[in-house]
Amino acid sequence: MPSVRTLCAAALLTGTLAVQAAEIDDLFFAVRFNDVGSMQGLFRKGQDLNAKEPQRGESLLMMAIREKSFKVVDALINTPGIQLEAHANNGDTALMMASYLGQTEVAQKLIAKGAEVNQPGWTALHYAAASGKTELVALLLEHHAYIDTESPNKTTPLMMAVQFGKKAVVKLLLEEGADASLKNAAGQTAQDFAKANRRDDILDVFAEFASQQKK
Repeated sequence: MPSVRTLCAAALLTGTLAVQAAEIDDLFFAVRFNDVGSMQGLFRKGQDLNAKEPQRGESLLMMAIREKSFKVVDALINTPGIQLEAHANNGDTALMMASYLGQTEVAQKLIAKGAEVNQPGWTALHYAAASGKTELVALLLEHHAYIDTESPNKTTPLMMAVQFGKKAVVKLLLEEGADASLKNAAGQTAQDFAKANRRDDILDVFAEFASQQKK
């Protein structure tokens, strides 16, 4: 039979774990609902500012970006020890999340704090091209994003812009030197994407660009 001391220790441990689990839930709640005060209070109690939610493996910063909790985003970005390069289960980073959601201002703040623009595989530029935000694409290129970076299936940002019908981004990428001749793993070029999706307006952008190059 367990001793009284053992039973008391087990009860104390169980109670401590229950409190910690409740505080973690409170932390996620505070991030989702843009409650900076509650979040910082939980940090002072010892909660991890780089904690990840279990479903997607997203960091608190990534959660805040997804939920558009911009006060929390600003607080986290400026908190010493924040891990800007934490990866979610799918490999995304905070900058990639901001780019996917077209959040140019957040992306700018992340880059200013040292967030990496380039990485192997899918990148912030792929997502920015799909978002259609030319100012975001321009920001990433200004900070040395590799314009022809390839995803695991060799999709380029230019292909992403075409696939999602982002005409202005297609034009910008071409003007900035994107290689329209590159092919993905299926042997398709960006123009092939446009043809497959019957995007005559985007094919016109390619034709106009090619014409200008001949002059």
